[in-house]
Amino acid sequence: MDGNGRWAKQRGGIRTNGHSEGLKRAKEIAKAASDLKIKYLTLYVFSTENWKRTQQEVGFLMNLIHGHLLGELNFYKENKIRVKLLGDITGLPKGIQEDIIECEKETESFDGTTINLAINYGGRNEILRSVRKIAGLSLKPEEIQESTISDNFDVPELPDMDLLIRTGGEKRLSNFMLWHAAYAELIFCDTLWPDYKRDEFIGHINEFQNRTRRFGAV
Repeated sequence: MDGNGRWAKQRGGIRTNGHSEGLKRAKEIAKAASDLKIKYLTLYVFSTENWKRTQQEVGFLMNLIHGHLLGELNFYKENKIRVKLLGDITGLPKGIQEDIIECEKETESFDGTTINLAINYGGRNEILRSVRKIAGLSLKPEEIQESTISDNFDVPELPDMDLLIRTGGEKRLSNFMLWHAAYAELIFCDTLWPDYKRDEFIGHINEFQNRTRRFGAV
């Protein structure tokens, strides 16, 4: 979900205008994923590094997230979408923590698309938090498997990523789901997130389906 600020500046606006428009795209892409019966969709909403932005922008984003979580709860219910948090909930404002808990509770029974909202999320941070949990389990080194680590992630049932799409023209992972993306197919597009529409998303899904994945084999 990259390019909100640049999108706004290109139109003579302020960065926060881009974030508001970007939220509309998030809803559109979530609906498309649900229609396509995609099992999991993860949206990178706010990273652990985004706290470095100005206090004004961070405050706006927190208010935007707060308004979205409960304001769009009916949308998630109508489309049988399950909502899960990916990220460190303890570092978020109390109001947003409560919103997340309510959203997860209200949608936990749905078996359609699961939308993982990555808020206060960083790939390294998720691995670090998992390792800290494991350190308290009194396991022998030889007892620790890859599954031991992944079982202590934010959403333990989340499988390896199939496809990572990054908008905005940058070609890097930016600390996003580093463990899950080990064998992911990557698509980098120049479209800024507020301009990224349903048709382009479906086109990228079709491109992915036409790729051959070997997972290290010949």
